[in-house]
Amino acid sequence: MNLQQMRYLCAVIDHGFNISDAAEGLFTSQPGISKQIRLLEEELGVKIFLRYGKRITQLTEPGQAVLAIARRILQETENLRRVGEEYSAEDVGQFSLATTHTQARYALPKAIKQFSVKYPKVKLLLHQGNPTQVADYVTSGEADLGIATEALESHSDLVTLPCYQWNRCVIVPQGHPLTKQKPLTLEALARYPIVTYDSSFTGRSQINAAFEQKGLKPNVVLSALDSDVIKTYVDLGLGVGILAQMAYDAQRDTSFAMIEASHLFAASTTRIGIRRGIYLRRYVLDFITLFAPHLDQRTIAAALHGGGEQYEL
Repeated sequence: MNLQQMRYLCAVIDHGFNISDAAEGLFTSQPGISKQIRLLEEELGVKIFLRYGKRITQLTEPGQAVLAIARRILQETENLRRVGEEYSAEDVGQFSLATTHTQARYALPKAIKQFSVKYPKVKLLLHQGNPTQVADYVTSGEADLGIATEALESHSDLVTLPCYQWNRCVIVPQGHPLTKQKPLTLEALARYPIVTYDSSFTGRSQINAAFEQKGLKPNVVLSALDSDVIKTYVDLGLGVGILAQMAYDAQRDTSFAMIEASHLFAASTTRIGIRRGIYLRRYVLDFITLFAPHLDQRTIAAALHGGGEQYEL
């Protein structure tokens, strides 16, 4: 058996049992993949896949065990490569980070700037998506780290650590009647059309839960994918905006009045997600500490070795 067979096996699974798509993704031929999988099955003496005619349809029970081992082998092979890079060129390489628009726009710039100054020879790749996509980037190995508020904790393939807590504010045009509502209440908010985040984003679940507990049904007229879109449509008069407080900038957002709303909604925690078993380059560890100073390398190491699941702020 060889590493090529391990890669082919995992690729077929990752492409939904479609050998043609796996071959295209690996820049090889469909017959080549089929042959290598048959050779692996012959060497192991078990069937990895169930077949219907020439099509493979699902993993067998031993196939599931083989797949789990194959993925570990490939991950450890990648870890060996990372160790070599670490000690042959400590400050050279590539760092891939997956995150949401709100994090990329408002929370990450300071840490990214500090990182770029400290590691000018490291190429930083930034993948943006919703929290589920962020988790997928990390679990697939396309990203070294993921930073998001939702979705990361639900992936058993990821170790997650808390970065910081945040809450929400309400933005309205200057002179809006809600600016006279002191303190702001959910009942008052529910009387107006609302513009806020998509259901997969940035603490939307806490917003929904707060209204539900009061027996209220908010009139959400627009669900946006990022904070800047929310601001745009509030500015157009479509409704009042509920957004992450970090996304409001008093110097830039002068057309809005900001109303404190942290007393209305439960706080959210932004977390870093790391694929289990991965070897992190030193500059990746440094980036984590730059972004979340309370996460020192000892804490990160403990988490990666199974001691971080209960770590909270």
